[in-house]
Amino acid sequence: MDAERRVMDRVVAEAVDFLGGLDERPVCAAHDVDQVAEALGGPLPETGEDPVAVLDALVAGAGPGVVATPSGRFFGWVIGGVLPAALGADWLTSLWDQNAGLLASSPAAAGAERVAAGWLLDLLGLPADAGVGFVTGAMMANFTCLAAARHAVYRRIGWDVEADGLTGAPSLTVVVGEERHDTVDVALRYLGLGPARSVVVPADGQGRLRLDALAAALEARAPGPLVVCLQAGNVNSGAFDPLGPAVDLVHAHGGWAHVDGAFGLWAAAAPGLRHLTAGHERADSWATDAHKTLNVPYDSGLAVVADAAALHAAMGVHAAYLIQDERPDPIASVPEFSRRARGFTVWAALRSLGRTGVAELVQGFVDRAHRFAAALDALDGVAVVNDVDFTQVCLAFDGDVETRESHAGCWPRGRPG
Repeated sequence: MDAERRVMDRVVAEAVDFLGGLDERPVCAAHDVDQVAEALGGPLPETGEDPVAVLDALVAGAGPGVVATPSGRFFGWVIGGVLPAALGADWLTSLWDQNAGLLASSPAAAGAERVAAGWLLDLLGLPADAGVGFVTGAMMANFTCLAAARHAVYRRIGWDVEADGLTGAPSLTVVVGEERHDTVDVALRYLGLGPARSVVVPADGQGRLRLDALAAALEARAPGPLVVCLQAGNVNSGAFDPLGPAVDLVHAHGGWAHVDGAFGLWAAAAPGLRHLTAGHERADSWATDAHKTLNVPYDSGLAVVADAAALHAAMGVHAAYLIQDERPDPIASVPEFSRRARGFTVWAALRSLGRTGVAELVQGFVDRAHRFAAALDALDGVAVVNDVDFTQVCLAFDGDVETRESHAGCWPRGRPG
């Protein structure tokens, strides 16, 4: 235990220094990737080193390249911080080192995921019997949900896509919004559905899919299996597609409605914001993240499918060497066999916040976005150009030069971000 104790003491000391210095630490990294690689590089040592010395070298070499994403002054992309309980649970996840693929390989991981999944479905107003997969992020959540969609719409016409693939299969129509996130296209590429073949529906000036255009696209489509991808929270503007009416349109045409809600789906957990997701519960699948709005450590995504059997059919596998029973294993809900036990951090975050705490967290993000928008819009040469519906504030400056200069200093060597 001596080496383990010294390692843990070193990590705790670094944690205290890092977290305690976030208020003063520059948000941007001091070194870029080349400098970090040089500091950590050199030939692979012929002999091993003391583990604490290894950690010292890692902190010294990588530390200047760390972006202070947990800082209250970090506003890049859509990246969350870390709740204290979730941080502690993440450390325990590494300490316990559970393989969360099978019920038998870790009852602890599977049990935490089962409870966390139930809490999530309740918070987000989704069907209580939906299947939930704990994946790496919204990218793999979209992939997992759309794999379940592909299975279900082909099953309806008697085609076994898992066994027979897509060669010779009836054509599947995928409809997407003009302002969809890139991860939807990547998921379609991974699934062999060719994003270039998607029917693209125009969006309004805020990035919301136009309902009239969706109706026209569905009327004009060729007969056959249908999947429509909707969006809860545009990554640029924060705008939400008209989810309820769009879902009803899709179902009227016999299709599967998927909602990409990487960060925006959490609006359903806040009473003052639920109007943004009205009708979302009638969809067939939903993708979101916990490492964004819920503030758990990376990586943590959630794939939710109303028809749990479709999810298990698309993802699941049985093999003689696996210890399995009639209950679906975690591997039946995600693309991975061996994986990190992501449920511990989600469980800890939800228990530490409670229902009201989650609602206050989400509502607080939106309230602060409105405060930012009001203050920035009052500045000379600055204009807010989006409807601040959720957590995004889009700005226009006097010109492109001013825009670049406004944030060039936040990147190594003065490069614009």
